[in-house]
Amino acid sequence: MKVNKKGMAATGLLVAASMLTLAGCAGGSSAAPSDDASKGDSGALTVWVDADRARALEDVAKTFEQDKGVKVNLVVKDYDKIRDEFTAQVPTGKGPDITIGGHDWIGAFVKDGIVAPVELGDKSADFEKIAMEAVSYDGKTYGLPYAIENIAILRNTALADSTPATFDEMIAKGRAAGTEYPFVVGLDPQAADPYHLYPFQTSFGNSVFARNADGSYDPSQLTIGDEAGQQFAGWLTAQGDTGTKVLNLNLSGDLAKEAFNAGKSPYFLTGPWNVADAQSAGVDVSVDAIPSAGGSAAQPFAGVQAFFLSAKSTNPIVANEFLVNYIATDDVQTKLFEAGGRPPALTESFEAAQSDPIVRGFATVGANAVPMPSIPEMGSVWDDWGKTEAALIKGSADPAADWVKMADAIKAKLG
Repeated sequence: MKVNKKGMAATGLLVAASMLTLAGCAGGSSAAPSDDASKGDSGALTVWVDADRARALEDVAKTFEQDKGVKVNLVVKDYDKIRDEFTAQVPTGKGPDITIGGHDWIGAFVKDGIVAPVELGDKSADFEKIAMEAVSYDGKTYGLPYAIENIAILRNTALADSTPATFDEMIAKGRAAGTEYPFVVGLDPQAADPYHLYPFQTSFGNSVFARNADGSYDPSQLTIGDEAGQQFAGWLTAQGDTGTKVLNLNLSGDLAKEAFNAGKSPYFLTGPWNVADAQSAGVDVSVDAIPSAGGSAAQPFAGVQAFFLSAKSTNPIVANEFLVNYIATDDVQTKLFEAGGRPPALTESFEAAQSDPIVRGFATVGANAVPMPSIPEMGSVWDDWGKTEAALIKGSADPAADWVKMADAIKAKLG
């Protein structure tokens, strides 16, 4: 998935620090190095996690061992490598019993036959609706959700007293603030950033794939190239190099963050992963709704973090027990939230976490979000989508013709 965002991965500095801390930890559920034999003995569970999640799960792993007599080995992995390693190792029988990951991996995992359904039973009602939608595929639940994330407008309260309901009004207010940039969002010169720009796209009434009545995505109905999409393409050009120059391909995600943290813009379209740095820089922030560019509601993608059960686990019943009756608890979901900063997926924990105004802000925006498609076909979309957006922002593409050409190229890949 070619998405320029840090939400699916743990924040770099915290992960590095946590890994150093965990290296010196001892106890019944030790964090093993990433070059472990992976499976361990048949009387234990092996769980792949990143450093932050390992820290949050230490206590529950010990509790499970005490209650069930089954040791839980928490194996620290580089999050960015987990998907590929899981895909490669599970078919050989060397993978873990459980791994963490993003819900948008599910389609490919199911297609490859490397994950098994998680039997939640009545517990499915205890989770946020969007979390359950995200981990559902072909009528089955393929993950135990633990966190939800989405982007929103991060506002510097010293520079702007509110975020208007429309994009044009926000830009006008941003210009009135007298800062270098009226608004910032991280973009790539060659690939733009479809993930971050998607809320504006949906505000024109455009989506990538059509959705079925149950909320699942229909890969046979690619909707991105329709008339609403072409209108969005025209808007991109109008905001780019040959237009208002509001969308700046020279501002990467890191540069956009630096600009916002330095007080050079009142508005930053980003996720919860950038809040801590802004606050450390002395910025008093508010989390606001994303303004509409096309007249309809701006709906960002929702990403859900989950635990997946390996289809090759030698202890599937025990692993399912660990997920459903130990991970799916208020205490553990709250600890995972405290470690990662993303709103919990369990409703009880989710509601409690909203005592924090930052979490409440992202949760409010997230109530209007849509799950990122987890169908395997989504993997064929990102490249053409991002390159076309970049060309439109540069002013080197025709909004209608090249947007349709992009859709046709994606269709050809889908077959």
